[in-house]
Amino acid sequence: MERFEDLEVWQKSRELVLEYKITQPGGEKFGLASQIRRSAVSVAANIAEGSKRQHLKEYIQMLSISHGSLSETEYYLLLARDLKYLSDTKYQELFNRSEEIGKMLSGLINSLKT
Repeated sequence: MERFEDLEVWQKSRELVLEYKITQPGGEKFGLASQIRRSAVSVAANIAEGSKRQHLKEYIQMLSISHGSLSETEYYLLLARDLKYLSDTKYQELFNRSEEIGKMLSGLINSLKT
């Protein structure tokens, strides 16, 4: 099994976490920024954890959890846009990146199931 650091889906998940302008603390958006950061971190962390599991079924389960965390992140991004913490342009950029990660996760899960 390849190292999780070599998985493109993990690399893109990590990049989403590193989106500093949305996850930096500040003002009343601190609570939401913290939630976005935690859910985005969970995406990459669960990919990493799953890659070290002894059984394929456990790896797939961790990838599924990662996919759920990605959906949570997408919701928080939408909420940040609705509250005007994110511009429509920045929201769309981050959402598109999130969608790409989701497709990659689904593809990885499906490839492991066959």
